[in-house]
Amino acid sequence: MEMAFNKPKFSCTEYFSDKKNGGHRYPIEEFLYKEAKEKLFHLSGGKSLLDFGCGAGELLIYYVPNYERVVGVDFSSSMLFEAEKKIWEQNYKNVDLILADDKTMWKRLNSSFDRITATAVVQYLMPEQIDAFIRNASGYLNDGGKIAFFDIIDPRLYSLWRMGWFSQNFKLRNTLPKIGFVCLTQLSVILRNRPRDIIGDAHSPYLIGKIARNNGFTMEYIKSMYYEYRYHAILSKIS
Repeated sequence: MEMAFNKPKFSCTEYFSDKKNGGHRYPIEEFLYKEAKEKLFHLSGGKSLLDFGCGAGELLIYYVPNYERVVGVDFSSSMLFEAEKKIWEQNYKNVDLILADDKTMWKRLNSSFDRITATAVVQYLMPEQIDAFIRNASGYLNDGGKIAFFDIIDPRLYSLWRMGWFSQNFKLRNTLPKIGFVCLTQLSVILRNRPRDIIGDAHSPYLIGKIARNNGFTMEYIKSMYYEYRYHAILSKIS
């Protein structure tokens, strides 16, 4: 019998090799518009945007009208194909798409950006990859630029979400039977940063903040509006 602590090795490259959508909670236009609007608020301006992990372009197409130049990057050709169709349908001329991963994309870029963002991507990166991403991104940021990591899984909030804490119908007495299992799950998260029933890793905001400071950035922690157990990390260069 497989132990609760064991989790098969996950390959995001294989998982997304044939996917055609980003797995948003509600893949409908009304929800995606609201989600994009929230993220645009935290991006707070700028004229150029690099969106790493743009996927099928569900959010990207809402970003494009707000910037003079946009570059979308993803390592899944099937997802980029879907993004390309959306861009073509909207007849956007100020966006380029690049097939690359977090290691190879930097050599493919020929300009710097005011904003660099990644949504629900950090969970697929190990701490050393996050460190390398911030370090590389720093070299492609214009003065006053920001890095925005959106929708990072918070291991603390995830456990509360599993117990139904954020539900409007939450009642402690109905939750007590779940507490033992959730505690076991939380121990697994602490040991491996890998909740058993999610894809990828969970990273505490303290870890992201530490990596950011080591690379000369401050970090603003913001809870996600539409995903109860996720948070945003907005990184600004220390003057």
